[in-house]
Amino acid sequence: MNTNKNEKFNVSTETVDNANKVYLSGELDLSVAPDFRNTMEPLVGDTEKNLIVNLKDLKYIDSTGIGILLSILKVRHGQNANFIVEEVPANIQKLFDMTGISKFFVSQENTQ
Repeated sequence: MNTNKNEKFNVSTETVDNANKVYLSGELDLSVAPDFRNTMEPLVGDTEKNLIVNLKDLKYIDSTGIGILLSILKVRHGQNANFIVEEVPANIQKLFDMTGISKFFVSQENTQ
């Protein structure tokens, strides 16, 4: 039985060792972009720690979500601070590849 109405977006964070880890799930699109930005803002500025975004449970991302990730990448690059994307689902990796942005992300453990 499929009780999946809509994949609601959820973001959770934790600090592990020398990293702020952010876990995304559901659908990252225009409607939830402000919440995602608000969550990320203090973490992006914390240059003492690596910033790792885990996409394992992300089902969908639109151009707004991609734009936010690129903005974070640009800021972190300017701060000379690490930004890592990990466990990218195959469907999202394909989108990153098609748009040409995957080459800009340091990624770990991409899922098949």
